[in-house]
Amino acid sequence: MTADLMTQTVAEGKNWNEIDWKRNGIFVIFGFAYLGGFQYWLLVTKYRQWFPTMDRFAKLSLMEKMKDKAGIVDAIKMVFFDIIVHLPMIYFPTYYTVQELVSGSSWNPINCIKDAFAKYSHNMKNDLTAMVKLWGPSDCIQFVLPIHIRMPFRHLVSFFWTAYVSYTRGSYPITEEEKSPLSDIKSQSISSTTTASVK
Repeated sequence: MTADLMTQTVAEGKNWNEIDWKRNGIFVIFGFAYLGGFQYWLLVTKYRQWFPTMDRFAKLSLMEKMKDKAGIVDAIKMVFFDIIVHLPMIYFPTYYTVQELVSGSSWNPINCIKDAFAKYSHNMKNDLTAMVKLWGPSDCIQFVLPIHIRMPFRHLVSFFWTAYVSYTRGSYPITEEEKSPLSDIKSQSISSTTTASVK
């Protein structure tokens, strides 16, 4: 929520009365349910099961970590899982689906999912390139940090990542129903004037 508000007010130069609250709502819902809930379950709870050296490796000093081959291998696996599986296959599809559910043109879940995957497919190259550039290096740092620092560190990186996603993917086309009535009145006025001049 805060990252999106910062993007709209600072990067896009909007006044508070120009804030797109529906767009902000996308990040509130996504941030609460996905980043605050699912991501912790995945990166802490499930990672403990899948990568058994995680807790022990995290407690070691830097010098000790460099000698722990099993811990290094698991850390590398965590980075690759995040970059190859989690972010491209779970994070982005979920984000685009939430965006469609909140601001899309249909309330039909099937249509929302279809539209979400169509958008993701169109944006995939740029999305994944940006994702690797940021999360690749940050994951290499995150997964060698002590456990209690990992999620705060990830949330810090996520703040700037969310601001980027908000700036590049937060907006959505305005539907006919959402157009200002003044625009319709203006269009009708122009049409009437044109007709009158033709006559």
